[in-house]
Amino acid sequence: MNDYVIEGGSVYAENVVFKPGFIRITDGKIAAVGPISQSPQHESIEVLTVSDETLVLPGAIDIHIHGAAGADVMDASLDSLHKMAAYLPSEGTTTFLATTMTQQKEAIEKVLSCIASYEQTPGTAEIAGIHLEGPFISKKHPGAQPRDAILKPDVSLFKRWHTLSGEKIRLVTLAPEEQNGLELVSFLAQLHITASAGHTDSTFDQLNEAAKNGLTHITHLYNGMRGMHHREPGTVGGALLHNGLYTEMIVDGIHIHPHMVRLAFNQKTAERTVLITDSMRAKGLPDGEYELGGQAVSVTNGKAVLRDGTLAGSTLSMQKAIQNMRKFTDCTMQDIIKMTAENPAKQANLYDRKGSITIGKDADIVIYDKEFRVQKTICRGMIAFQKETK
Repeated sequence: MNDYVIEGGSVYAENVVFKPGFIRITDGKIAAVGPISQSPQHESIEVLTVSDETLVLPGAIDIHIHGAAGADVMDASLDSLHKMAAYLPSEGTTTFLATTMTQQKEAIEKVLSCIASYEQTPGTAEIAGIHLEGPFISKKHPGAQPRDAILKPDVSLFKRWHTLSGEKIRLVTLAPEEQNGLELVSFLAQLHITASAGHTDSTFDQLNEAAKNGLTHITHLYNGMRGMHHREPGTVGGALLHNGLYTEMIVDGIHIHPHMVRLAFNQKTAERTVLITDSMRAKGLPDGEYELGGQAVSVTNGKAVLRDGTLAGSTLSMQKAIQNMRKFTDCTMQDIIKMTAENPAKQANLYDRKGSITIGKDADIVIYDKEFRVQKTICRGMIAFQKETK
């Protein structure tokens, strides 16, 4: 379908809601949007009718995801990347940043070369770039990142990797307090690559200094960082108090207590919150034994841990993250759009073509029922997922 119209549902366009509304999609782009009364009436245009009970939102953008459906970015396999891209529309994700993790240099370089050669398949979630999580992090807060592969921030090495990736790196998680950390933050800012503090022992003052040098983002708030204390606010306190920092959250009810999710949301609001999944290969699969970065992972009741009990990513879906956020906070529909589409698009430098239902942008659209269960997902104009009807 190169030219068709979606009619019905509450269409959440940029800054306005049409109930019921329409979206015209032409050659994978949004050509028109408005109230259903203005929908084009041409026999040659195919019409996709949805229930007035449905919610029509911009597709979710997951800027921190390692794997799903048995595949992992660190597999350095085109097949794994295609598998992830094919699976993610089922949970409402239309775009993602393939997220690496701390490994030996050779392993990371193999992954970056693989992603550089990846060719997008129509009707699947788009890999819009790379989130380099590590290895430039703190050994004090490795989380599930292998300690022996952690490196000091290194601008020269990053330049090599960015070239190797086809200049696809859009976000870098690092510990800015480490030697040469501020130098790397400043270099990333010059390239318009988002610098994020994560797996970091930054004090409140060190985080503020990093922000002055171009840091704009916090990787999975609360997890893998210096906590908050009443005599030293730490990374967490700095993240919550600095108005310019966007904060990721893994809202699975495991990584962050629901009340702490609400605390962060009340402080940061939807304006500076980004929902992520940080999921690993076990997402979408049964409990059992898996692997993350060469480490054994056990998944029980959806909770993924290393042998020592350290959390090892999540099995969270974006659909469930939205449902939990609605349950844990008083967020609105517009808040959900900001946290899942607009903010991640801005932080990944994609907002010119993604992140809202706006004329001229990619037709990345998710149709939910009123319980936020995905009914249909459209990636760049093509139906990528459709829920089976009984």
